[in-house]
Amino acid sequence: MTFRKIALLAALALSIACTRSLRDGDYTLTILTTNDVHGSWFDSSYVEGGRVRNSLFAINHYVDSVRQADGANNVLLLDAGDCLQGDNAAYYFNYVDTVTPHLFPRLMEYMRYDAVAVGNHDIETGHPVYDRVAADLTRNGVGFLASNAVRNDNGKPYFQPYKVLERAGLKIVVLGYTNANMKAWLTEELWSGMHFDKIADVVQADVDRITAKERPDVFIVLMHSSTGEGDGQILEAEGLDVFNNVKGVDWVISSHDHRPFVKTREDRGFLNSGSHSRNVGYGKMHLKVEGHKVVSRTYETGLIPVDARKADPVMREHFRADFEAVKAFTVKEVGVLNTDLWTRDAYRGMSDYVNLLHTLELGCEPAQISFAAPLTFNGHVKPGVLVFNDLFTIYPYENQLFVVSMSGEEIVRYLEASYERWINTISSPRERLLKIQPRDDARTSQSRWSFENSAFNFDSAGGLNYTVDVTKPFGSRVNVRSLANGAAFEPAARYNVAMTSYRASGGGGLLKEAGVDTDRIDDRTVARYPEIRNILYDYLMANGSIDPEVIGNPAVVGSWEFIPASLVKPALDADMALLFR
Repeated sequence: MTFRKIALLAALALSIACTRSLRDGDYTLTILTTNDVHGSWFDSSYVEGGRVRNSLFAINHYVDSVRQADGANNVLLLDAGDCLQGDNAAYYFNYVDTVTPHLFPRLMEYMRYDAVAVGNHDIETGHPVYDRVAADLTRNGVGFLASNAVRNDNGKPYFQPYKVLERAGLKIVVLGYTNANMKAWLTEELWSGMHFDKIADVVQADVDRITAKERPDVFIVLMHSSTGEGDGQILEAEGLDVFNNVKGVDWVISSHDHRPFVKTREDRGFLNSGSHSRNVGYGKMHLKVEGHKVVSRTYETGLIPVDARKADPVMREHFRADFEAVKAFTVKEVGVLNTDLWTRDAYRGMSDYVNLLHTLELGCEPAQISFAAPLTFNGHVKPGVLVFNDLFTIYPYENQLFVVSMSGEEIVRYLEASYERWINTISSPRERLLKIQPRDDARTSQSRWSFENSAFNFDSAGGLNYTVDVTKPFGSRVNVRSLANGAAFEPAARYNVAMTSYRASGGGGLLKEAGVDTDRIDDRTVARYPEIRNILYDYLMANGSIDPEVIGNPAVVGSWEFIPASLVKPALDADMALLFR
C-alpha cells in the first residue's frame, strides 16, 4: 500500500471518528435568556421602605420552574450583556470592595448560566473590573463571550469567542458578540488594546468556520446589539441583520435597546427579553432525527413576564451577606439637598437638576462652558438628607468628564442639533412644541405620549446666556448673547467645554453634527476627570449641601430660555400634561 493511500485512509478514518451521529428520535431544547440586567441583582432597594424590585432572585424562580418542568439537562440559560453597571451593588463590587470575589460571577455560577455576552456597559467599568470578572466567570464555567472584540497586538479575540455545550443530547455552539459601536459610547482608555469588528462583516465567516470545526447540532448567536430594523444601517443595531441574513444559525439572541421582542420563522428563532429582569426570553426548539439525520426543526418563542414578588428565598438567603454589605455602603449619609430635583423640569428650560450638573462640570478646570442633559425621563430626588443611594438617582451612569476645545461656531451648531431633537418650530400655542408622539411602549405594553428622540440627548449649555426662538427653523434658533460672566461670545474664539465621556466619544451624534471629528477627540481634549458621580460626591464632601441659589448662580451657569413666552408657556403646559398626565 502506498504512502498516499495510507494517508487517505487515515484522513477518512479521522473524518468518520470526528463526525457526530445523532440517534434517531425527537429532541427538545429550551432556551431561557436575559439581557441588560444593569445590576438588578437584589430584590430589595437598600433604603428603609424601599419597594420590591425586579431581580435575578425572581428570575431564578422562573428558571428553576422551567428546569423542573423540562428537565435541567434540556435547558440552556444565556445572558446578552450589560450586567456590570446600573445599580449600587454593581458599583460596590466594581470599585469599593475589590477584595471579595466579585458578586456577578458568583450569581452566574449559582443560577447555572451557560454563557454571557459582553455589553458596552460592561466595558464601561474599565479593564480592572471586566478583566477580573472575565477570569472569575471562566473559573466558574460561564463563558464571557465577544468574538468581535479583537486584540490589536495579535488579531485574536480579547474575550472567549464561543462556547460549546451539550443539552438535550445535542451539541450546541454559542457564539458571542459585543456592541460594534463601542467608540461612540466609551473613551478608548476603557477598551485599550482592542478594537471591535462590525458583527455583520464577520459573523457568516465565523459561523462557517466554527461549524466546520465543531459540527454542532444547534448554533446560537448571542449578541449585545439592538434588534434594529434589519436594514443594515445602524452599527449598534444588528440583531435582525444577523437573523435575516446569516446561514446556518438556529437562534439569534439580541439586547441593548431594552425593547422586548421575539420572532420566529421556519428555520430559526429570535429573542430579546428587554431589560432589568422584567422578562425571561423563552425559546423552544424541536428536532426530529431519522437515519441519523435531522429531518425537521421547529421553533417557538415567547416572553415570560417576571413577578418581582416571586424572588427565590433560598437564593436571597445565600447572598444575604453581600446584600448587607452593599446596603451599609448605600445608606451612608453624604450631605443635604435643599430643593426638589426633577428631571422632567429640564424639558421646559433651566432646572435645578441640570443646573447641578452644569455646576459640577464648570467646577472642573479649565472648563468655561458645559453641556448637560436630563439622564432619566422622570427622575426625582426629594429634599432632605442625602445618602449615597441618592447619588445613583441623580447620576445613574459611570460617565467620566472630558473638557474639550471647541470654537464658538461649533458650540452654536451643537446646541442647534440638540434643540432640533427636542422641539418643533411653531407659530401657534396650540401646536406641539416638544417633539412627542403617542405610541405603544414595548417596555410597559402600554400606550402613552413619549419623546420621538432620546431625552438624554437634550443638551443645554451652562456658562452661556442665550435664547432659543421656537418660531425659527433648525439652524437659526439659538442666539448666544454672552458668556455667563458677561464677556463677549465670539464664533471664531475657542472655548473649553465640559461634557461626558459618552458625548466626547460621539454618543448621540451631537458633536458630529457640530462638525467635530470624535475619532480625533484626543487632539481636542484639554482635561479628563473621573466619573461624574464621584465629582458629585466630592462636591458634597466640600460643600455639605446642594442649594438652589448656589447651583443656579447665573454668574456661573448663565441663563437660557425658550422664546417667545406667549407661545412657549401654553404649548409646554399642554405637552407636559400629555407626557405626565
